Amino acid sequence: MKRLFLLVLIIIIGVSGLSAKDYYIYCTAESEDEVALIRFDGKTAHVEKRIPVGVWPVEIEGPHGITVSPDGDYWYLSMAHGLPYGHLYKYKTGTDEMVDRVELGLFPATMGISNATGLIYIVNFNLHGGHTEPSTVSIVDPEEMIEIDRVETGIMPHGSRLLNNGLKHYSVAMMSGMLYEIDAMTMQITRTISTAPPNKKMNAHSGHNMKKMDHSNMKMGKNKRMSNKDKKGIAAMGKMAMAKMDHKMPPEKPTWVYPHPNDNLIYVVNNGTDNVVEIDVKKWEVVRTFKTDKAPYNCEVSQDGKYLVVTYKGAAKTGVWDLKTGKEVAKLKNSRKVTHGVVISPDSRYAFVSVEGIGKEPGAVEVIDLHNLEKVAIAEIGKQAGGITFWKMTD
Repeated sequence: MKRLFLLVLIIIIGVSGLSAKDYYIYCTAESEDEVALIRFDGKTAHVEKRIPVGVWPVEIEGPHGITVSPDGDYWYLSMAHGLPYGHLYKYKTGTDEMVDRVELGLFPATMGISNATGLIYIVNFNLHGGHTEPSTVSIVDPEEMIEIDRVETGIMPHGSRLLNNGLKHYSVAMMSGMLYEIDAMTMQITRTISTAPPNKKMNAHSGHNMKKMDHSNMKMGKNKRMSNKDKKGIAAMGKMAMAKMDHKMPPEKPTWVYPHPNDNLIYVVNNGTDNVVEIDVKKWEVVRTFKTDKAPYNCEVSQDGKYLVVTYKGAAKTGVWDLKTGKEVAKLKNSRKVTHGVVISPDSRYAFVSVEGIGKEPGAVEVIDLHNLEKVAIAEIGKQAGGITFWKMTD
């Protein structure tokens, strides 16, 4: 009887071992000019490889944003620093060899790849100057690695994501306090909205109606591109509108945007006012506000639509919100003082959080089990862990 029990136990352990998944994540170390490839086996997070990036051996180029192509064959990296312009780099997954790079604008930051067009849309954060001039979104053909267009948006754009269907690109500008919608096909701004919660919107931008604008009348027909004359005219209109605005920057300072898997809702993180707002895409208005801990920075929604995970950069914590109830169901203390980014596995099981650390302290990637709402693993990487993206799951 005892032998039978042991045999059954061995079979159960063997089957469970066979069903275990490996999760692979890329994470940048901004102050090391490195990208770490991390494997999580369900129990332990392993640093599989530390990949040197950039082309200047004695200068810190600042790897910031990172994403993987939909087919998983390539990963793309924004290098913020340049002379003066930054670059987008292309690497092959598996070998992690650099394939090509293309020059973009000032301090390129976060990005997304459209499932509809196959193009990369990447914001130019622009840390130069007095932070009063609008910046741009670069649109890149990843096959040829050429920049095919730039769309002017707001001041210091940072968070940048597309709908799951790839048809709309969204970015938030920190010093404009605005969310910008770009039609991925026509490469034109179609709508803008203030990221302030509803009770504060009346005072946004000194009463000027920049908080909710529909630019659909600017379209030039299905899949047609604007002429240079049209673009210059619209850009001039935008600059005139900006000049009329109160130059006092809005307090929200939005840093991140992320769509719900159903593409009907968008979540914007207001780093300056400690909240996340939920925006209805069709109504184009804020419908819910989540009051968060200090200085929220990034967020992501699980693919099952159940949880919103928010990093609290100023509190060194990560919050997990139940989207059905609108309640925060867990708040987990991170191992370092500066919490940065988050990515959730496609099976909605684990959240992977990058934590920068301070000074010479190494950065880290921490793993949160979303079933049990607890931290289960940590991997130490290079200094200033930042941009993070999911590569693949293997059985």
